[in-house]
Amino acid sequence: MIVKDGEFKQARIEKIAEAMCLAARTAPKARGLDLLEVIVIKGKEDIAELSKKMLNIGQQQEHKTFLRDGENILKAAAIVIIGTRRQALQLKYCGLCGYADCAANDKAGGMCAFNPGDLGIAIGSAVSVAMDNRLDNRIMYTVGKAAIELGWLGPKVKLAYGIPLSATGKNPFFDRK
Repeated sequence: MIVKDGEFKQARIEKIAEAMCLAARTAPKARGLDLLEVIVIKGKEDIAELSKKMLNIGQQQEHKTFLRDGENILKAAAIVIIGTRRQALQLKYCGLCGYADCAANDKAGGMCAFNPGDLGIAIGSAVSVAMDNRLDNRIMYTVGKAAIELGWLGPKVKLAYGIPLSATGKNPFFDRK
């Protein structure tokens, strides 16, 4: 039997995307508090909807990065999106967020310093799975911002990043005009 990569490539990319989500979920988190929301975008229609949102943001804000990335993600076979809900950890002594304490942070609607830290560790764990499988990827804040605006991660997620995935002869997510 002869099997060409086109016969299994999409399914394999989706399995790796799922493994990336598990790696993000099991990554260490401050106080063991899991505030992550993790999704996989698998369908071309949903990727196109995300691209359209990114292009709209790019046009409205005159922001070339959103325009470039909005075009680039159309070459993705799947996209992993990882976000964090905003929640202070109620530490006894910290102030790393810039507020006197967690109560002051909560009152001001600030972001706990540990929320983006945990998100970064989770993203690092996820992309290491992609790397171990030699899957083309790139971390994009533009994807996360558009997913937040689309409401795909729920109303409490205030910070997210997207990781488009591809298995081609050249990583399409580093293309620059």
